[in-house]
Amino acid sequence: MRIAVTGTPGVGKTSACSLVKSMPVVHVNDLVDRFDAASGYDRKRKTREVDVTKLARSLSKLDDDAILEGHFSHLLKPDVAIVLRCSPSVLEKRLKRKGWDEKKIRENVEAEAVDVVLVEALENVADVCEIDTTHKKPGEVAKAIEDIIAGERNKYRAGNVDWSEEVLSWF
Repeated sequence: MRIAVTGTPGVGKTSACSLVKSMPVVHVNDLVDRFDAASGYDRKRKTREVDVTKLARSLSKLDDDAILEGHFSHLLKPDVAIVLRCSPSVLEKRLKRKGWDEKKIRENVEAEAVDVVLVEALENVADVCEIDTTHKKPGEVAKAIEDIIAGERNKYRAGNVDWSEEVLSWF
């Protein structure tokens, strides 16, 4: 089984996945290097562009069960996608602490506010769950991921996180 742990940058994917013990964790950025799936560089965003189709095709040749950790792992044909979510205002603080520039922070906060990763996951994966990481420690998020892996999905079904009140307060 392949589980994607995905979400907007800064929601806690890497921190939580480092504590998951039930399955091996594979970082999607490492797979990009391993399978030579970088297709270019976006100078405006200061990030690599990835040939997701090539990466998914290369990944399909592996038999191993794994957690695919990364912000576009939901595009790699997983069996289950777990979308980590974080309040846009808290996400903004997290990204500032990481030293991100204002333009990139705004782009990611807006993406979280309008559910970009969740919508992509719902369009590409049959089984989607979501976890609100806003007030959870990495260990609590890891426990929720373990629960989902063990089959306890109803509590985490997509649609349980809603930032609309926070977003409407911006106006």
